[in-house]
Amino acid sequence: MVVEQGSFTRAAAHLGVTTSTLSATIRRLEERIGVRLLHRTTRSVAPSEAGKRMMQRLAPALAALEDAVTDARTASAPAGRLRLNVSRIAAIHYLAPLLGGFMQRYPNVELDIVTDDALVDIVSSGFDAGIRLGEKLHQDMVAVRLSGDLEMKVVASPHYLAQAPQPRKPQDLLQHPCLTYRRPSDGSVYRWEFQRDGERYEIAVKGPIVVDEPAMLTPLALKGTGIAYQFAHQVDPWLETGQLVQLLKEWTPAFPGFYVYYPSRKQMASPLRAFIDYLLAVGGKSRPPELPSG
Repeated sequence: MVVEQGSFTRAAAHLGVTTSTLSATIRRLEERIGVRLLHRTTRSVAPSEAGKRMMQRLAPALAALEDAVTDARTASAPAGRLRLNVSRIAAIHYLAPLLGGFMQRYPNVELDIVTDDALVDIVSSGFDAGIRLGEKLHQDMVAVRLSGDLEMKVVASPHYLAQAPQPRKPQDLLQHPCLTYRRPSDGSVYRWEFQRDGERYEIAVKGPIVVDEPAMLTPLALKGTGIAYQFAHQVDPWLETGQLVQLLKEWTPAFPGFYVYYPSRKQMASPLRAFIDYLLAVGGKSRPPELPSG
């Protein structure tokens, strides 16, 4: 502190002690270790070579100690701004139902959430963390799993199936009008993914419509417009009532669930720690049974 401030007077004022007290404390330390740490003149204070070496060695430990003290002070009431980059589907179907409870528990935390389907560099973009499917994470991130695997389902309405043969294998979909999804991140049309007996397939289906919002596809399937490929929670209510029929059950794979991810840090900011702990504690109780792609 003395070196940073450039004088005992300014350092003492910053620490809230008298100049004489601070000077005496430094002198006792020098006498105890038998090394002069500071060169004093009437106008300035500068570290000796031994003082410089000690500062270099102690600086990381002192910074860690300061972080620990700050974290301890705010552990019971985390405060500050938390910036999150979240895929659109994760934001709507996973995160949104949980935010009200989090804000009630931690009113001093300010959340700044940006929804973006592109896999951005959260560090260079100034975000503290992100939430995405596990298969879409950067390898150099610390990732914490928030949900189980997500199940896909191929569905069509009974009205549609009354007019067309039911597909028995993924390749049969090429003979059907399929309801397709365009990724906003890169503009590509999503290829439907299948797996059976260790073999994986990607089918470039065709159809009368392509959308960039997956939630639009289930209503279209209900109207008999074509076949849809959706995550389970998007279609399960209509499968239960018989308004939709599941197809190719043995072929649809599971996908890694949602993860919160953040840069590797020895000391995590208290708002982020509180946020992750909250999601792990209550996320499973509040989210839908299955979640869509993101």
